[in-house]
Amino acid sequence: MKEKFKLAGLEMKYFIPITLVLIAAIALGKLPKGMLGAFPILIVIGAIFDYIGNKTPIVKDYLGGGPIVIIFVSAALVYFNIIPDNETKIIKDFMTTQSFLDFYIAALIVGSIMGMNRKLLIKAAMGYLPVIIGGVAFSILLTGVIGYISGYGFVNAVFYIAIPIMGGGMGAGAVPLSQIFGQALNKQPTELLAVMVPAVALGNALAIVSAGLLDKLGKKFPSLTGNGKLLKAQNAEMTEERKHTPLQYEELGMGLLIATSFFIFGNILSKFIPIHAYALMIISVAIAKILGIVNEYYEECCAKWFNFIMKNFTSALLVGIGVAYTSLKEVIEAFSPIYLLLVAATVIGAIIGTAIVGHLIGFYVIEGSITAGLCMANMGGTGDVAVMSAAHRMELMPFSQISSRIGGAFMLLLTSLLINIIV
Repeated sequence: MKEKFKLAGLEMKYFIPITLVLIAAIALGKLPKGMLGAFPILIVIGAIFDYIGNKTPIVKDYLGGGPIVIIFVSAALVYFNIIPDNETKIIKDFMTTQSFLDFYIAALIVGSIMGMNRKLLIKAAMGYLPVIIGGVAFSILLTGVIGYISGYGFVNAVFYIAIPIMGGGMGAGAVPLSQIFGQALNKQPTELLAVMVPAVALGNALAIVSAGLLDKLGKKFPSLTGNGKLLKAQNAEMTEERKHTPLQYEELGMGLLIATSFFIFGNILSKFIPIHAYALMIISVAIAKILGIVNEYYEECCAKWFNFIMKNFTSALLVGIGVAYTSLKEVIEAFSPIYLLLVAATVIGAIIGTAIVGHLIGFYVIEGSITAGLCMANMGGTGDVAVMSAAHRMELMPFSQISSRIGGAFMLLLTSLLINIIV
């Protein structure tokens, strides 16, 4: 018997009435604020465009499929005012002030790390920073050279395009970078941000597209990919998976509590240590995992919570990213041949640099380029989710977060040194 067509796990006789209820609520201005209104609209829009993206030729094969369609169509719905202002505000508030993005990333980071093999985590982390540095160096050099040849200028290309793109997004990257540049160059940070923001947005878009292309490349050339494994030297002991017990509903609650507690602990540490709370959360979870502080049963609870969140809310989150964090206006306004070429050079340089250094260290080319390259070039936490979704490698989320958070902090330090040397 042929299985019935479903969206969001629901047959059409249920999904369509739910969608009509949402449309009526929006038309009448009765969509509730907070999660009660945000969850259904995010889930419905995400389910529809995830299906379309995964069924559309070329898009599904080369551009990342559902994730990229969800993000950019959602951004377009806001840009063309198809989603009314009130509903846009509900979604933006849910993603930002109500911290749905943080909630999702906490589940992914804690669950991913707790679900990893301990020996694999240690070996991979030790070789990771050199791969990031290789990607950053090649990216800056390639962009600077093309900037010099094109007449845009070596310094302008490096400081206004390459470094902002590789700097960890907006809040942790472009904004503090504009402060550093403004002080050194005696310019207003707002003036510098006007140049940086489109670069970051375009770099993020290109990183997402590149993730889908790299996934396709790995399928065409299997020797380049570990199919979600980062290290070539993963032996049987490293890849050995623990036996999973049947899900007990209370285990999801335990996983939720542990994940959110690690997030809170990262925030506490950030008050005393000048590093992003995400980075401190990653370090805390990794230390707990490496030292065996958390009982294996509770580690599995975290992994089950992560899987529950990933399978049920990824498409919904991507809609939120499109609505709240992706400005189609900024992307469109930035379009010019030289500017696009320099943005492309930054992302391509990140891919090539991490591929070369990663290969020398023992990483798979595809996985190394995605995690240490593209996740440096995207917009931090939001970009990480989109890139890993487009590449179909969500299990590598902890390493993408290392790139965005610790790598982003490294970029601020590097920029402080470079600006003083060059200026």
